[in-house]
Amino acid sequence: MSPAGDLPSSPCGGVVTLVRVLSGVFAIMASIVRRPTFIDIFSGAGGLALGFQKAGFGSVWAVEIDEDAAATYAANFGHDVFTGPIESVEEVPVQADVIVGGPPCQGFSPLGKMSPRDAHEDMNQLWRQYLRIVELVQPKVFVVENVPEFVKSAEGLRMMELGRNWGYDIDADVLNAYHYGVPQKRRRGFIIGSRIGHPSFPKDRDLSRTVRDAIGDLPQNPTDEDWHLSRSPRSISVERYRQIPAGGNRFDLMRRRPDITPNCWLNKPTGSTDVFGRLEWDAPALTIRTEFFKPEKGRYLHPEAHRPITHREAMRLQTFPDDFMWEGSKISVARQVGNAVPPVLAQAIADEVFNLIESSSVEAETLSGGVDSVVTDRA
Repeated sequence: MSPAGDLPSSPCGGVVTLVRVLSGVFAIMASIVRRPTFIDIFSGAGGLALGFQKAGFGSVWAVEIDEDAAATYAANFGHDVFTGPIESVEEVPVQADVIVGGPPCQGFSPLGKMSPRDAHEDMNQLWRQYLRIVELVQPKVFVVENVPEFVKSAEGLRMMELGRNWGYDIDADVLNAYHYGVPQKRRRGFIIGSRIGHPSFPKDRDLSRTVRDAIGDLPQNPTDEDWHLSRSPRSISVERYRQIPAGGNRFDLMRRRPDITPNCWLNKPTGSTDVFGRLEWDAPALTIRTEFFKPEKGRYLHPEAHRPITHREAMRLQTFPDDFMWEGSKISVARQVGNAVPPVLAQAIADEVFNLIESSSVEAETLSGGVDSVVTDRA
């Protein structure tokens, strides 16, 4: 028997076999080398975008009406942002694999419904503008982020229906950021549409993080540098802060020092337990909103220091890295921080989308037999 008896009898057959094997390898390598891209609609400062970037995507275009938020996005993602109302977008200058975004949600949120400005009808319809961009670009996948109530609202259900009519496989869920490594209990609704396979949501990750994990290394006395900014509260405010134990709230102030408790609270013996609350070191924060520098707006007192949390501490609790750049005034930046999707939560979603696109690309390349055509041309 020939020592080469286990090899193909024809040298040409051996080359073809080798090329077919390599074609699968090249297809996988190509899918890894190419960086999928995304467009961010209603981008804000870029919390959702940062999560997608960390998952391996590249931002190619964004739309944001707030000038400061648009400037923040541009500073961090290296390209211009269409700054203005989305209704003014007539064409999209780029193509992308994915569109992400969070249409304004005041009309759906519990706080929005409590607002005396109960005129959010126009904002409630901005999801239609989001879908208009989807129709123009026709991405492989789109991701919508919103308040949990939106997912089951008439508008949310209609949005999903339209997506299905356009050939997208749709899924929706409500995720708690705390289950994905964010040191904050923050529930957000997501809708994912895909033309390349059924979308899936990330499983809970065993990454429970606390306030201590996020801000425990920062000086308790603000340095007034790098957004670790101090405030100048009145002496009576500081005395009120002193009455609140870790995990406590305004009811502790009412019980301990009714003489310095605002009358509006004394006259309202029931209500939210978050107001004038103090964080706990070894527990997650509650939702960080846009006015975290005002203790009367939520559970925003530092776990030990008699002050509200600083901008830097809020950024950390939202999982923004310290090297993320911010543009605007202190109030504007606070609004950007509170409105953002925590990047770590966004990355959990983005990882699933990346895997979906990668699997679809490899399958398409393998089925197309692209390398075989090259061999035929060479022959």
